[in-house]
Amino acid sequence: MTSYSPELKPVTVPSSGVRAGQQATVRRDPVRLLQLALAGLWLLDAILQFQAPMFTKAFARMLDSSAAGNPAFVATPIRMSARLIAQHPTVTNAVFALVQLLLALGIGWRPTLRFALASSVVWSAAVWWLGEGLGGVLSGSASPVNGAPGPAILYALLAVLLWPGRRDREAPFAAGQFTGPSVARVLWIALWGSLALFALLPATSAPGALARMISSASASQPAWLSALDAHLATFLASQGPIAAFVGASALFAVAVGICLPMPASRAAPIVAIVIALVLSVAQGLGGILIGSSTDPGSGPLLALIALCYWQPRPKDGEAAMTTQRSA
Repeated sequence: MTSYSPELKPVTVPSSGVRAGQQATVRRDPVRLLQLALAGLWLLDAILQFQAPMFTKAFARMLDSSAAGNPAFVATPIRMSARLIAQHPTVTNAVFALVQLLLALGIGWRPTLRFALASSVVWSAAVWWLGEGLGGVLSGSASPVNGAPGPAILYALLAVLLWPGRRDREAPFAAGQFTGPSVARVLWIALWGSLALFALLPATSAPGALARMISSASASQPAWLSALDAHLATFLASQGPIAAFVGASALFAVAVGICLPMPASRAAPIVAIVIALVLSVAQGLGGILIGSSTDPGSGPLLALIALCYWQPRPKDGEAAMTTQRSA
């Protein structure tokens, strides 16, 4: 198995100690690029939080709606926080937007990376409960198409997967540098396996359920996206249960694929990215084009998680070293 490590990229470094034109070797860190992508998503969230409707009571009503169907220990704190936000919408929303902006800047600046990642886990857990109602997991409304298990918990998972790890730790993908490959695979199976389970529940598999969710997400969208979602909803109106079963099968294959030998383990993240893109379209890009959302939905986050598990193709030298180790 090839260990995942920063790639060596030759560059020209003219200096007093190196003649112009002489080649030096510097390290390009793919994990850092993934961390910066996570920072970019937090920055997008902050921008969306700064939208004018979020400074009104409409934002509090949106949060309060996540309490529906949840048990009392989940719903009561949601309603209490929504009432507080409704009383001070401008101040509370400004704080929320500022926190997300600071998280983006903190992850983007190396000296504050660990603190920002740890803070994002705490913040994401609070938003997952008080803002997303635990993604509908306990209310029976969870579906991959409506964003379950919730974008907020995916931010927390990304913070764990992209926590700075040991550079000498052997791992086939970026996500294993901190947790180790075994724990990273367990987290992958838990995520995609739960999505497969949600796809089989009545919220997704009931006749017409998929079509209704997609039609609802397409409301007020730009014409091109609305038309795309309308065609998808029309097709699923009669094929919903079958489509749910096919989707669950694909999600289960992705879940177990990461544990299989190459090339299946390498194909699993690719299939996961395709599924994430389809879900993003079905979710109307999370509503970011119509000012009705504070995040881009689960699609981009699932795609970024899949990139954390991407296995670079081994080079000839690395393959030979791996063969020698195995011998």
